[in-house]
Amino acid sequence: MATERLQKIIAAAGIASRRKAEALITGGLVSVNGQIVSELGSKADPEHDHIRVNGKLLHGPERHVYLLMNKPKGYVTTLSDPEHRPTVMDLLHRVGGRVYPVGRLDYASEGLLLLTNDGDFAHRMMKAASHVPKTYMVKVAGTPSAEGLARLREGLSIATDRGRRVRTAPAKIRVIRESANPWYEVTLTEGRNRQIRRMFEEIGHHVEKIKRVRYGPLQLDVHPGEFRKLTAEEVARMKSLAR
Repeated sequence: MATERLQKIIAAAGIASRRKAEALITGGLVSVNGQIVSELGSKADPEHDHIRVNGKLLHGPERHVYLLMNKPKGYVTTLSDPEHRPTVMDLLHRVGGRVYPVGRLDYASEGLLLLTNDGDFAHRMMKAASHVPKTYMVKVAGTPSAEGLARLREGLSIATDRGRRVRTAPAKIRVIRESANPWYEVTLTEGRNRQIRRMFEEIGHHVEKIKRVRYGPLQLDVHPGEFRKLTAEEVARMKSLAR
């Protein structure tokens, strides 16, 4: 077998995402045939070389698993939580492999979440976040003005976690239910942290509920807290979007 980049081999084995694999390599936690390798450009042959990650021998690629979960409100999208809150990993059972989330939904949000042990797929989907549409059902406190909604549709400046301001890409906004606290369908082609909440806060409205219902060609079709495996066709369609 031809040599491949170490981070790709580690990701394919389901140990970590490719980005995390790069951190493991630069941190001196990866060895090839007994020699520590810390250069990101390094390559190895997964069939013939002895590759160890944090002292554990790599046993080659895992059978890839791709899951669609309906994340309930009140769960964090991480493998573990320092505050001991429940994580989406607590909802998994009989999966057939160790998986991890692709991207995130915040603690108070719910809906469609992808999980996989295919590090290359996860990496490509994260890079493709800027052009794969994601649709959310959003309940807002109070009724935004037409001018405010126009600002969301055109793109507006919001604060980031680091305190600087960035401009959002244009969003599709459609009224689903008119009331004192209306519901909107919001479609984004990017995925900044707490983006929808910050967009509506910028026009003076608090977001009460967020539920992701579509991710590219995938639709939310399982009950809260449940998950299903993606079909081979669905995986192929998602991979084609990520190219």
